[in-house]
Amino acid sequence: MGQCGITSSKTVLVFLNLIFWAAAGILCYVGAYVFITYDDYDHFFEDVYTLIPAVVIIAVGTLLFIIGLIGCCATIRESRCGLATFVIILLLVFITEVVVVVLGYIYRAKVENEVDHSIQKVYDAYSGTNPDAASRAIDYVQRQLRCCGIHNYSDWVNTKWFKESKNNSVPLSCCKATSTNCTGSLTHPMDLYAEGCEALVVKKLQEIMMYVIWAALAFAAIQLLGMLCACIVLCRRSRDPAYELLITGGTYA
Repeated sequence: MGQCGITSSKTVLVFLNLIFWAAAGILCYVGAYVFITYDDYDHFFEDVYTLIPAVVIIAVGTLLFIIGLIGCCATIRESRCGLATFVIILLLVFITEVVVVVLGYIYRAKVENEVDHSIQKVYDAYSGTNPDAASRAIDYVQRQLRCCGIHNYSDWVNTKWFKESKNNSVPLSCCKATSTNCTGSLTHPMDLYAEGCEALVVKKLQEIMMYVIWAALAFAAIQLLGMLCACIVLCRRSRDPAYELLITGGTYA
């Protein structure tokens, strides 16, 4: 019974180490996705500290590669010191992921205020020229999220660009993808996206933060299982004579 329980725990532990390697790749992907998406929306969100959870997620993903290697070696070699180190590192990473979840919720709650504070400045800075970063950001968001203006297309009337252009039209990025002859003219509002961009930008950024939170929670649960299995193997190694004989290859007298 002792050997059966030990073998089962070791098998699960080796399997979990393989999952850690897969998890490392997924966490690094999630972190990189947050960075790439933030780059598309950075004009609407001035607080760079929002990227802290993503940075931590990438660091944790990198560390999980090392953890998986330590865990596999410690399990195969029956190293008590290696397993103890494995448990300690897992515990530290688990605490880090809990911090990521907390930070994720904090910054997720701040998204709406940050976007509300900065979006008007971005629209005021719109010039309609491609080299201009603010103009590219607005055109990208309006096409990507299928929106127009801050709350609706009428917000463009109060912008500096609209007053200077004097053509009673909004940017072409406000045109619906299905409207082939759209010129952005306010005399044909049916050709324009009706929904404003502020709410959709907030929703998008909050969704991104939720990806980080769910990824951290999922792999924190896996790490708890890994710590449990490692602790079982350690305890059996210390208390079960059959386990000691299994390691040394000895026999009962």
